[in-house]
Amino acid sequence: MLGALTAGLLCTAGLAAPAAVAAPAPAPAADTAAPALADGLALTPPMGFNNWNSTHCRAEFNESMVKGIADLFVEKGLKAAGYQYVNLDDCWALPNRDADGRLVPDPARFPNGIKAVADYVHSKGLKLGVYTSAGTKTCDSAGFPGALGHEYSDARQFADWGVDYLKYDNCNNQGVDAKSRYTTMRDALKATGRPIVYSICEWGENKPWEWAADVGHLWRTTGDISDNWGSMLGILKQNLPLAPHAGPGHWNDPDMLEVGNGGMTDTEYRSHFSMWSIMAAPLLIGSDLRKATPATFDILDNKEVIAVDQDPLGKQGTVVSSAGGRWVVAKEMKDGSRAVALFNENGTAQHISTTAHAVGLPGARAYTLRDLWRHSDYNTAGTISATVPAHGTVLLRVSADRAWATHPPAVELGLNGSPLVEAGTPATLTSVVTDWGRTPATRVSVSLTGPAGWAVRAASRPTAALLPTGRSLSTRWSVTAPQGTPTGSYDLTLRASYRSPTGLRAEEVLPLAMSVVVPPPSGTSGLGDLPWLSATNGYGPVERNTSNGESAAGDGHPITIGGVVYAKGLGVHAGSEVEYYTGKACEKVTADVGVDDEKGANGTVAFEIWADGTKVASTGVLTNAMPAQPLTAHVTGAQVVRLVVTDGGDGIDSDHADWANAQVSC
Repeated sequence: MLGALTAGLLCTAGLAAPAAVAAPAPAPAADTAAPALADGLALTPPMGFNNWNSTHCRAEFNESMVKGIADLFVEKGLKAAGYQYVNLDDCWALPNRDADGRLVPDPARFPNGIKAVADYVHSKGLKLGVYTSAGTKTCDSAGFPGALGHEYSDARQFADWGVDYLKYDNCNNQGVDAKSRYTTMRDALKATGRPIVYSICEWGENKPWEWAADVGHLWRTTGDISDNWGSMLGILKQNLPLAPHAGPGHWNDPDMLEVGNGGMTDTEYRSHFSMWSIMAAPLLIGSDLRKATPATFDILDNKEVIAVDQDPLGKQGTVVSSAGGRWVVAKEMKDGSRAVALFNENGTAQHISTTAHAVGLPGARAYTLRDLWRHSDYNTAGTISATVPAHGTVLLRVSADRAWATHPPAVELGLNGSPLVEAGTPATLTSVVTDWGRTPATRVSVSLTGPAGWAVRAASRPTAALLPTGRSLSTRWSVTAPQGTPTGSYDLTLRASYRSPTGLRAEEVLPLAMSVVVPPPSGTSGLGDLPWLSATNGYGPVERNTSNGESAAGDGHPITIGGVVYAKGLGVHAGSEVEYYTGKACEKVTADVGVDDEKGANGTVAFEIWADGTKVASTGVLTNAMPAQPLTAHVTGAQVVRLVVTDGGDGIDSDHADWANAQVSC
């Protein structure tokens, strides 16, 4: 779908050239009815592993790898945490069926066959999954056999091997109606008599959430995920509104986890895992656990977060608020508590707040608030609030618990002021410590530390003997990066220690990032040649002076819109944001914008330019059929300029967008 990906569970969209194909095999006479899936399977979202995100079709995907993953599930405690499916993706078979029309496992990858692998996985108390497509071929460019016209024989073969899970893709489908194709395989799986979890992977193209509850146990709601923040964020936003369609035995599937694959920070991976869990999404590990870091295991093995995903009530979290990219998502839990995600899509720390009433809890004098990443309990008078780091998520479980007074009060840390500093020039910041607890915070002390060599000093009082509910301690700080400090992001830590009236000690820590920047050059400069503060992209990296290309850095082509080639600019993919420091020294940004020609007749996007927090220029929806549109924004007085590309309202498939000849005048 995105770019020219051609591979298995990435579920690349598009049809192969028409070819002769048999109609789907009819169901046996006794099975002509289409029963609902009241089979007791997938009553909570499936948890397990799939190799595609980490190996694709490379030779390392083989029997040894699969067995190694099963071993690690047991050794690392992932089985105990709830992970049970070890799933094979595309490329496990030979390109041709045998003389009897049966699928043949690749003897180089699986010399002992799939049944032997299933037996090994089962011996570990785990389950095995396989992959095929509801078409004549699977999605990999090598073209392995699909199941269209072979549904009953393939399903029988899977059952005989001991398969417990089927991922059913959508490539090379020859234009056959999706509901018909997926229903035929449902009936074929049922006819085997073996319980097999059935995962529909048609990318949300035919709105399966509206018709597939009695066809499959889960269905993809979006295009393919990539291992970057923009891709994860775009998929999250597509899946969140579909909460009413999820429940025990029928789940929305926003695609596999990328946690640990290296394209995001650990903070972003915690957000990824948190949001998939509060959305009751399947948790299918997509990284090679044989190479995983301790930090990756810490994320994947967080049993308190997993419990949110696996709650037997089976509710998907719903959006409470989302203004300014500050998201509050709440999920009703079976015990009456609420899981609450405070999710920050922005590139700087944000204050995000809600209330116990707003997330659906009954009235109470106070509540217990459990931080599921810090594994700590607090009391709150009803406010649920945090300063959430850039791209971070605070995941909480909140309950009207009578034991609230045994916990220290919930305290929020915040830092006001610009996170940008020019080396050698002091910046003034203000820390704020606020008590949201029912009980007061006593003996409050706050500190701010920066990198070695930075000058950080308090310019006002950093202590308070008592902070009653709703009251704050504000402290001014002077922060100076040494002259000559290279540009880039640097870590600061804001820390507050305090006690409850009963003497309980507590500490709040807020990691922060401060960027050392340089003023933009005077005159007119091409944005493709200037350093940016941050860049997020819906697919692959933002490219300088080329089109977006594919998933790798530097693989773009000449920027081309409406047949016109541009030597300079930015190549992006919706949704995309690129930020530049303009230091209140610039007046105007100009560009010719549009969908890049490399996507043929596909792609719809819209462009926006923001000066600090104000949108100062935008286009309507642009299509590939339109020539480049001139866009000018006046940005006088802005410290930061942000270039934004959104999709045209129809998803991000083929949304390669260009900021051609983008320039800033300073």
